[in-house]
Amino acid sequence: MNPRTYTARTARTSPTSAPASPQATSAASPKRRTTGRGRAWRAMLIASLLPLTAAVPALASPAVGNPAPDPNKTGLVEKKLVPDLLGTMQKLRIPGAIVSVTMPKWGTTTTALGTDNLGTGQAMDAADHLRVGDITRTFTGTVILQLAGSHRLGLDEPVARLMSGVPNGQHITVRQLLQMTSGLYDYSEDPNLNQALDKHPDAQFEPGDLLAVAFSHKPYFAPGKGFHDSATNTVLLGMIAERVTHQSLPTLLNQRIFTPLGMKDTRIDNGAAIAAPAARGYQFVGNAASLTAPVLTGKDAAWADYSAGKPLDVTQANASWTWASGAATSTLADLNRWAPALATGKLLSPQMRQQQQLFMPTSTTPGATTYGLALADYPGYTGLIGHEGQIPGYSTFIGYDPKTQATVVVLANSDRSPDGTTPATELMKRVVADVFGG
Repeated sequence: MNPRTYTARTARTSPTSAPASPQATSAASPKRRTTGRGRAWRAMLIASLLPLTAAVPALASPAVGNPAPDPNKTGLVEKKLVPDLLGTMQKLRIPGAIVSVTMPKWGTTTTALGTDNLGTGQAMDAADHLRVGDITRTFTGTVILQLAGSHRLGLDEPVARLMSGVPNGQHITVRQLLQMTSGLYDYSEDPNLNQALDKHPDAQFEPGDLLAVAFSHKPYFAPGKGFHDSATNTVLLGMIAERVTHQSLPTLLNQRIFTPLGMKDTRIDNGAAIAAPAARGYQFVGNAASLTAPVLTGKDAAWADYSAGKPLDVTQANASWTWASGAATSTLADLNRWAPALATGKLLSPQMRQQQQLFMPTSTTPGATTYGLALADYPGYTGLIGHEGQIPGYSTFIGYDPKTQATVVVLANSDRSPDGTTPATELMKRVVADVFGG
């Protein structure tokens, strides 16, 4: 059994005068061709892992473009963070990842790890396009807040005034859709839909099809009487935005977000397309199985990660079933622009910026994530504000700390590890622990 190895490419840029819009960089490399969701065994797992593909080159010393201006951070990424990220990737069977950290004092450091194609061993590249899953919600939610800021709709306006046929629509407000407190059933939890996605990953869905699935189920609770993450809410918001403006959602996102921020590589396609160059996406746990598969711990988790077979390549799975909630694709460079803009409400009016920052707890657990209007606060992770994303084949995390002006972006081409954890989230935890001491 050959141990799987990873490649790492790291680059650092010096601080700029505009940390709110950092530029991601990658080490110099030839132009690539395109490709088109207390462990006792830790030492054993890192030393000997089931190979996912042919071995790729062993980890070399990461290339550093410029020395870190802050001497306290000199060598941190290369000596501490990269090895820890690689260890996490090997343990959790994450094929490839792109990790970027920006701090005003020491610039932006970007690291591309592993492979973006298990079939060829092609190294992950910081310029790769990936699906960003639920981060799409932050785009849709921002457009809604912009429309509210210009009085095209009201945050406390009943949904029934904007869309007909919504259960409890006369009692559900736009604000509750944004806050995930509407009580509407999350169509993505429907077992039949998930079985259909496994059998027919190329199936095309329209937004109305998704609402039909959601509305065939009873609501979780009365409007405003609980919290339940639901893609149904964001699909409704996307439809409302189109109805109010008489423009398509892709047009709205381009005009109101992507173009103003210079996000030239971000788009939402109601299909299977991913712009080139693209990282292929891999899935260990199928859609239907993921509904009931637990997050394992201890030896159970270690054995699941060690014994997992080859993941399924789901790159070409049609993302239309997520639409306004998860169908966007993007790049590291664009998300490095979006994270601070989202967290600070850069594209919003002062009134809507204030509304966006009204966070509410998602559970009664101390230190749990709190949710605002289209973004989340992670109090346990150094005050990062942003969002996580997950879609078959891919997982993502973007976060920005307004106090320190730190930005963290993590992209992975796997949506769920065999032990049930989310790859990008686990890598984000390593970043927080190593860089921020959290």
